[in-house]
Amino acid sequence: MSIGERPLICLGIGSKMTDSSEDIPPATQNFIIPKKEIHTVPDMGKWKRSQAYADYIGFILTLNEGVKGKKLTFEYKVSEAIEKLVTLLNTLDRWIDETPPVDQPSRFGNKAYRTWYAKLDEEAENLVATVVPTHLAAAVPEVAVYLKESVGNSTRIDYGTGHEAAFAAFLCCLCKIGVLRVDDQIAIVFKVFDRYLEVMRKLQKTYRMEPAGSQGVWGLDDFQFLPFIWGSSQLIDHPYLEPRHFVDEKAVNENHKDYMFLECILFITEMKTGPFAEHSNQLWNISAVPSWSKVNQGLIRMYKAECLEKFPVIQHFKFGSLLPIHPVTSC
Repeated sequence: MSIGERPLICLGIGSKMTDSSEDIPPATQNFIIPKKEIHTVPDMGKWKRSQAYADYIGFILTLNEGVKGKKLTFEYKVSEAIEKLVTLLNTLDRWIDETPPVDQPSRFGNKAYRTWYAKLDEEAENLVATVVPTHLAAAVPEVAVYLKESVGNSTRIDYGTGHEAAFAAFLCCLCKIGVLRVDDQIAIVFKVFDRYLEVMRKLQKTYRMEPAGSQGVWGLDDFQFLPFIWGSSQLIDHPYLEPRHFVDEKAVNENHKDYMFLECILFITEMKTGPFAEHSNQLWNISAVPSWSKVNQGLIRMYKAECLEKFPVIQHFKFGSLLPIHPVTSC
């Protein structure tokens, strides 16, 4: 099996995507509908020791390494599975156009979002089935749960880093069943995740979604975290763009099409008014860090502490056969 043919599987706590002959062939695996397992704060220990945590963080770090020093406009392989995922996201985007906001007294949380979400809830398995080959059809109900969890909450009409994590988990599951492979890793971030971000931003703007569990001015961002991690990795060893430049409007306008981090900054400045240091204090502080590699390392630590180790975020995470709650097993 050549490297390009290997399933992109995250094993153990390392950040390598490998294949393992000891893995159960996905076609014979017993897939299950993922469910919540973290019900109380003491349960967080189970999560941090789980195979799911090890595989999830390994997946994030592998992609972080894969995009290091590369522009969004970098030439990379686009597989059929990647194209199908983009088509899936294009469908979600089209449904937003077909579901305009309704007139309502409240400015935030437009109820038309619930109509949009109901369509996804109904169609999620059909959408995932367009990406997953027929011999892996048994995996579709399990994987589709993560897609449904990745677009916000239809009761509260909010969106946050827990929903973003569900999308990363969705992609991780597709890797574990071999739909996405080692040589898809750049396209996973630059093609699929970037398109996902565009659709989420459109959702947030169209339906005026509330930030879920926002820390306000003291949080990194109201809605996202992963594009800042992967985006800072893209900028490592950049010949002239330094962290101090991302608060410079000219530098952002000239370079945002190449760098995910700067796309995020542009979106923040479009959505918020007033001095950057006031509405995005945490990011303002990061702009003083001397190098992108230090920014990247710091953001990974912050992501673990502020997202993955926070009960209000992880209580909503769902565990199945692909991202199991059981403790890490060594290969």
